Amino acid sequence: MANTNFVDQVKIFCRSGKGGAGSVHFRREKFVPKGGPDGGDGGRGGDIILKGNAQMWTLLHLRYTKHLFAGNGEAGKGQQRTGADGKDIIIEVPLGTIARHAETGEQMAEILHHGQTTILLHGGRGGLGNTHFKTAVNQSPRYAQPGEDSTETWITIELKILADVGLVGFPNAGKSTLLSVVSAAKPEIADYPFTTLTPNLGIVPYYDYKSFIMADIPGIIQGASKGKGLGLRFLRHIERNSILLFMVPADSSDIQQEYKVLIAELKAYNPELMDKAKILAVTKSDMLDQELKDEIQKILPDIPNLFISSVSGEGIKQLKDLIWKYLDDPVQHQFD
Repeated sequence: MANTNFVDQVKIFCRSGKGGAGSVHFRREKFVPKGGPDGGDGGRGGDIILKGNAQMWTLLHLRYTKHLFAGNGEAGKGQQRTGADGKDIIIEVPLGTIARHAETGEQMAEILHHGQTTILLHGGRGGLGNTHFKTAVNQSPRYAQPGEDSTETWITIELKILADVGLVGFPNAGKSTLLSVVSAAKPEIADYPFTTLTPNLGIVPYYDYKSFIMADIPGIIQGASKGKGLGLRFLRHIERNSILLFMVPADSSDIQQEYKVLIAELKAYNPELMDKAKILAVTKSDMLDQELKDEIQKILPDIPNLFISSVSGEGIKQLKDLIWKYLDDPVQHQFD
């Protein structure tokens, strides 16, 4: 059954707060019947703010929140008292979230760090009270500024998973099985295509309390970059991975061709993905004897590659070592 808790894109209507109006007020006391102007300024309107939260992994909490309105600033008061500011609306999102203007597609914000905040819509400024308009010519101004109006728009918020390693392969390549073996993640595993319908994250432990994050992306098929299968919806999650781990099963009819198709789909989607470090893992290698491995080795692409088996454990340690070498020093260990 698909994990319906994973939501990676929502569209919401946001409105910042309106600024409060400045006050027209004059000082009136028992022995000062005709005091000067003392109207206070209006409070500013509330902002719409995006904030990163490392404990979150989905946009599920925003799925049914279609409208978000910040508070309006209060009007200024006499005795030069400033009106209260409107309440800000803080939208907490997972790391890797991007906010775009829904109509133009323009990027408004990108959240990459815990606690990082970005103002999507600024609240209106409060108006100035009549105190500010007193001059030698006009000692008793009977006017003040109105507050600035609010700003409103539809915003698309989308999540691109932040992970160190992204698993890339056709359906049934063994991606979910590998993730379940090297981490505590429990993705659904079955012997049929498209078992994985949503990305899964796992923390892979390494030596000396070190670890890295691995992401299992739903299987890509030929034509995914043009909208076929599930690939187009989830290809954007690969953009944030430091390493692309290509996985091709040993029982594939043409391992070399399968790898070329995967590369072509990623390149068609975003050519910049070709600049990332790449590793090729031939999975289910427990089915192969050494002679077959030697034959397959001759046709593998010229990138770091190894034979692994999530069932027997073959090559798993070597794979983790290879991944960590790059993550520990990406400049020295270039795989391209």
